[in-house]
Amino acid sequence: MVKAHSLLYAIYICLIVSIICGALLYFSNLYNQLNFYYNLQEELYIQNQSVLNFALGNKTVVTEIEKDENSGIEGSYVTKSYGLLSLVLAKSYISNDTVSSVHFVGERNLDKNSIYLTNLSKSLFYSGTVKLIGDNQLPSTFIETSYINNDLNKLVTEGKISVSESQLPEINTDFKKIFQSIKSEATKLSDLEKPKDSLFFNSFFNTTKEIKVKSILSNMIFKGNFILRSEDSIRVKKNTVLEDVILIAPKITFEEGFKGTIQAFATTGIELEEKVILNYPSVICVYNDSSDESKIKIKKECQVNGAVVLFGNTNNLIDKNTIEIDEEGLLFGDLYCSGKLMLKSNVYGSVYTNRFFLKTTASSYENMICNIEINTSKRPDYFISIPLFNTQKTTYSVIKKVL
Repeated sequence: MVKAHSLLYAIYICLIVSIICGALLYFSNLYNQLNFYYNLQEELYIQNQSVLNFALGNKTVVTEIEKDENSGIEGSYVTKSYGLLSLVLAKSYISNDTVSSVHFVGERNLDKNSIYLTNLSKSLFYSGTVKLIGDNQLPSTFIETSYINNDLNKLVTEGKISVSESQLPEINTDFKKIFQSIKSEATKLSDLEKPKDSLFFNSFFNTTKEIKVKSILSNMIFKGNFILRSEDSIRVKKNTVLEDVILIAPKITFEEGFKGTIQAFATTGIELEEKVILNYPSVICVYNDSSDESKIKIKKECQVNGAVVLFGNTNNLIDKNTIEIDEEGLLFGDLYCSGKLMLKSNVYGSVYTNRFFLKTTASSYENMICNIEINTSKRPDYFISIPLFNTQKTTYSVIKKVL
């Protein structure tokens, strides 16, 4: 005979077992759903990468992509310009799930020129230890020796040396277009939303926002799709964070110690005070088509990863347009100067100029370089140069992922 309390215990045990079984079934179902979700997300990310690769292989020409019949995932992309850089905006999607990405991309075109010095004046002279690794196009195939500081002279060259033309290669027309107009939406700083205090962010999927700023940028953070413009000048303090931002003003100055990723465009001058670091891909560019003076000044221990460009002047105004780069710094990329150039820091890339000059406490020298290295072989394979010239478009690669 079964006692009553034993029956009650059996009911309790059955209830507990049913709860445990129900929980196991629930967690099993939840695991299956999560597993399906993560597998789908993985497939979306893989498809998104395939969309990007398709865009690069298609030389960024927009083409419709066929739907993946096995997974049901669709993909699409658009391209647009952002300053001197190109963007690929890729999407992969199915039902209500979408994975998006944005990449800066560029043409893989490794320039083998170490120096291109136009044939407008006398030969190139050197003093001290000079390394020129790459092809050189100079006024003369002979690089002459000069003694200006009693140091031992040593010249190391690798590559062909040929006679240059009287004109620099024509610069990419996109450089001039930047100073004419950029498609953007004028927005007041007060109207911008801030996800966090002092942080301004604008996705590259949105329209570029153009902000009129005061002459001093201090203690602010701008990330993404912004143009910061001033009709007078902009001084960027080192406590300002700028990432993938465009600056436009007659004159732009970066305070000592500033670090960021920017494209800076000016008509009068750009100055980098000591120990400024501009990350890849950055551009500093001055366009001067007037008879006024213009100048790019890069002081000691600065590093620029991208390009330094001064252009617009005619050959009779070379002396009014100058780039001066002080010692102990590094340009990782390319330099183009339609004026005259004083170069005291190494360049891992290519240099194009109408004229070199060197100033010392005692004198000034024309077409003189001293104690520098210009080396195209130290520009690694992953480095995509800023498009200085309208070259034949061959292979495209990713410069940087921005979303």
